[in-house]
Amino acid sequence: MEHINVEIKARCYDAKKIKEILNEHNADFKGIDHQIDTYFRTNSGRLKLRQGNIENHLIYYERENQEGPKQSNVTLMPTVLHSDSLKDILTKSLGVLVSVDKKREIYFINNVKFHIDNVKYLGSFVEIEAINFQGNLHKDILLDQCSHYIKLFGINEDCLISVSYSDLLMEMKNR
Repeated sequence: MEHINVEIKARCYDAKKIKEILNEHNADFKGIDHQIDTYFRTNSGRLKLRQGNIENHLIYYERENQEGPKQSNVTLMPTVLHSDSLKDILTKSLGVLVSVDKKREIYFINNVKFHIDNVKYLGSFVEIEAINFQGNLHKDILLDQCSHYIKLFGINEDCLISVSYSDLLMEMKNR
């Protein structure tokens, strides 16, 4: 399944406030997922295998590293069955770049997905993903949705993160 989304990632200093806002707006709470994202070496884009209690996918995506809302071109493949075998094949053929271990609270309001993440070694974050599941939403609409929730949550520009958790972990490793 291919789709585009417009997303942000930001440091989260008040998860309780964000949860309260989501509840006030009748967000659909999907649960808490313990996820291990294994990133593999690639020539372009990013390839990761997500293994969790709720979400299990092989995910390829292309995205610019920039602060604020940014577009991602995403391809997802469900991997509920045989994900350990798939991980073994990808590890042997491509090599592992880094693994990200996180606990993620997942919410939805219509087509907008929210994550409140606690990432091992990195801390707490919030993500907003305005997703074009059906292919019927223009990028400007997705951008407006993402910007709306940035304002609603009171996310300051200096809290925005331009890179992925994998980049932050590799940067930390290389220090």
